[in-house]
Amino acid sequence: MFADPTTEAATFAAVFAALYVAHQVADHWVQTQHQADCKGRPGWVGRIACAAHVATYTLTALIALVFLVANTGITLSGWHVAVGLTVSAVSHYIADRRTPLRKLAELLGSARFYALGTPRPGRDDNPSLGTGAYALDQSFHLFFLFAAALIIA
Repeated sequence: MFADPTTEAATFAAVFAALYVAHQVADHWVQTQHQADCKGRPGWVGRIACAAHVATYTLTALIALVFLVANTGITLSGWHVAVGLTVSAVSHYIADRRTPLRKLAELLGSARFYALGTPRPGRDDNPSLGTGAYALDQSFHLFFLFAAALIIA
């Protein structure tokens, strides 16, 4: 029996919405200040902080999917959830280590945008979320949330 395309589209939309909400909560509420400050640092301090952030980020996404399933009757494959959350976790770790995302921006000709809003050396003249790096980070995450939702749904 073939799946109903409308049901598949609705499942995808619901999964994406759950992952997007989980992303916002995990990146801005669950993440500790230590993780935010250290996840991009070189060496083990940065790796451990980033891995801890990604672990709580992924747990938040899993909880969101559990609530989605429990409250909507949507059925999700455990295998697809595992693969989708793995794609999300690995891509999130790569972006949050900072250097890979900066190098990708440079490779794609977006180095100036990546640096947009960065405080000038020796000054603290833009302590805000309004940087090119943040915008590229968030759009990178959303691309992979879309991919994860496709895999999961």
